[in-house]
Order: sequence, then C-alpha cells, then structure tokens
Amino acid sequence: DSGGERRKLSILSTSAVVSSDKLMDLYFMRHGIASPQDTPGIKSDRERPLTQKGLKRMRKAAKGLSSLGIRFGRILTSPSLRARQTAQLVAKELNMEEQLEEVKELSPEGSVQGLLSSLTSYRAQKQILLVGHEPLLSETVSFLLSEGNNIRIGLKKGGLCYVEVDDLPPQKGALLHWMLTPKQLRLLSGS
Repeated sequence: DSGGERRKLSILSTSAVVSSDKLMDLYFMRHGIASPQDTPGIKSDRERPLTQKGLKRMRKAAKGLSSLGIRFGRILTSPSLRARQTAQLVAKELNMEEQLEEVKELSPEGSVQGLLSSLTSYRAQKQILLVGHEPLLSETVSFLLSEGNNIRIGLKKGGLCYVEVDDLPPQKGALLHWMLTPKQLRLLSGS
C-alpha cells in the first residue's frame, strides 16, 4: 500500500540532515528520462532533452525530494541538457535556483578522479546535490564506498543516492545512508 510505503520512507528525512562539522553529505541524482539520440533535430548527445514523461516524473520526484527537507549548499549539474533540466526542476521546487551551478566534470565523459578533484573546491558546503549521468555517478559512489575497489551500484533515471564522506578526498570509506528509486521519490511527493 502506498500510504504505508510513504510512512516508511518518511523516516529518511530525519537521517538526511544529521551531520557533524567535519562530514559532508553528497547526494547523487541521475537525470530523468531523455529523448533517444536518434530523435530528429538532435545533433549530439549533449542536446538530448527530457521527454514529456521525463519532465512529469522529475517534477514529482523533485516534490518528493522537497519533502525530505534537505537544504543543499550547492546543486551541481552536468552541462548536458537532460541533466540541466533535471537540476533546474529540482532547484525550482526547492527554491534554490541561486545554488545551481554547471560543472563540466559531471559530463557523461567525466571521470571519477576528475569529479572528486573538482569537488574539493566545495569543501565548505555540508550538503551537495550532484545531477549527472551513468556510469559516472555509480562509479563515483562505488569508489567512495569501497575506497577504490569496485562495488556494483546502479542509479535509475531520476534515482537518488545519499552518501556521507569525511572529507574530499575522503580519508576513509564513505557511508551509504540510502538509495531511492525514482518511484520511491515520486511516492514521497504525496501526489
């Protein structure tokens, strides 16, 4: 029953905001459903927009994320259109458009080391949302959790993962607090 599932998921909001002075909370969100590459008029992968279904689902997912009460110091996004649209929907729902920033290291061709290196300039931020692509997001989470060993993790389109790190670069393995599927995020929206 979706009401019971919503009650269970509401517990997540309390753990999402607990952090010590030294820790940093990283939230990894994959972009929503995008148009196929062979869609007429789309010249490159970077130009692929969210589909109507993708926009609708991401609006609900953004409402679900809003229900968790997380205040991001920054919302970082890939320059690709589908990721920017996803980040813009979230930023608008959270009334955090001022915190939105493009980071080229979140591009589909980005690397884990490049992304982590770029994040060191955001050390002062306690909570950061990163909006990007697979496999970069799951590879980054895997690296953080396993201190460089490979753990298989997959983020569905519109999914969200919350990881706590002690520093950037991390001094020890990160802590995985939770992962939400897109459906779970949409259920949190209450609509």
